[in-house]
Amino acid sequence: MSAKRQSPGHAAKAKKTIALVSLGCAKNAVDLQVMAGNLLKKGYAMSPDPDRADVVIVNTCAFIASAREEAEREIVRAVQLKSAGRYGRVVVAGCYPKRYPKAASRFPGVDVWQGVPEEWIEPKMPELRFTGKAFAYLKIAEGCAHKCAYCAIPAIRGKYRSRPLASILREARALLASGCRELNIVAQDPMLYGVDLKEGRTTLTDLLWRLDRLPGEFWVRVLYSYPSEITEEFLDWLVNSRHGVRYVDVPLQHTVPEILARMNRKSAIEASLAAAEALRQVVPDVTLRTTIMTGFPGETEARFAQMRADLRRMQFDHLGAFAFSPEKGTKAARMSGRPSRKVAEERERIVMEDAERLWKVKSARMVGGTFDALVVAPGVARMRSQAPDVDGVVYVLDTPKGRRAEVGDFVRIRLVKACGFDFEGEVA
Repeated sequence: MSAKRQSPGHAAKAKKTIALVSLGCAKNAVDLQVMAGNLLKKGYAMSPDPDRADVVIVNTCAFIASAREEAEREIVRAVQLKSAGRYGRVVVAGCYPKRYPKAASRFPGVDVWQGVPEEWIEPKMPELRFTGKAFAYLKIAEGCAHKCAYCAIPAIRGKYRSRPLASILREARALLASGCRELNIVAQDPMLYGVDLKEGRTTLTDLLWRLDRLPGEFWVRVLYSYPSEITEEFLDWLVNSRHGVRYVDVPLQHTVPEILARMNRKSAIEASLAAAEALRQVVPDVTLRTTIMTGFPGETEARFAQMRADLRRMQFDHLGAFAFSPEKGTKAARMSGRPSRKVAEERERIVMEDAERLWKVKSARMVGGTFDALVVAPGVARMRSQAPDVDGVVYVLDTPKGRRAEVGDFVRIRLVKACGFDFEGEVA
């Protein structure tokens, strides 16, 4: 960072700079925003060059093998840049050091090995926002109350802890005042919000209705809805709120009852099998997303075929898939009947090919239609049916007669072309 020129007799004292590497989910990104915001308050400045700074913070994920491998690559890269004189200190934070507190010795050159501090779940208004002006992630809880057989998150993030209602509303007001036009509600399980609070009976829908009463034009989108926890009150909010986006991300993981039982998701079996039809019956124009795991112990060819048939019947608008990863310390890691990694990855590929074929049909039907959208970056917008980071975007074409779309504007977009999972469109 070049020093500013000063008049004689006034020595320049440059601020120390920080660079950030954010890995994993949106909840992880919120944690890093809080951590970096605290450093900015202490006098640090963001480096204009992400590969050169006094301090680099690598905020990691450790959910499955691929996430750990990505984290390890980024840690090694940061240490190499430090050796080359481009970084002063390397801080590794988040889920990887939380899960592997003694693994720092594997990465000589790392200066700080920091897990997930408890204070991160009580964030004040962040000093910076990675998502830009138009939208933000609003984290409402930390930890998980479920004990899914495959999942290491409870061991990493701990028991479920809801943020106080007043703290969330204070942050929401500040975000909206700053120009934010979409609040994306995130947590390991948003539907359980308030289950642990002592300040009376507070639920997710209580929070959502409080957000709905805030003034202004904005969207509220809830990301991740455990299938058996979707309530009539939540659906009522979806249908009747002013700001609620009719979008439900309901991660089924599987559809075969025997597999769901082995996953320790017995309470979700009935809800998982009926999720898509039940939601569309109450909210006909809802957009549905799900996530599927392939290769879980006990998944035979016949059970995999049954899941594919169930997914064809359910017709989810968006679908993601990932191969089972046996995580140390989880019950599933010790289960018999596990397909090989090669088989699990092949089944993942097949599920995604099924999803792409279905999407081609759905997206072709949407072309020519006009939809509400939020401009989230220059030349880029998202419709209600597109959640950030996972569902694609609309690239806004320049039109001689159309008005200029500014970041943070709500516009009407006419879709003119489907491009994979994205669209091209014109401002109506």
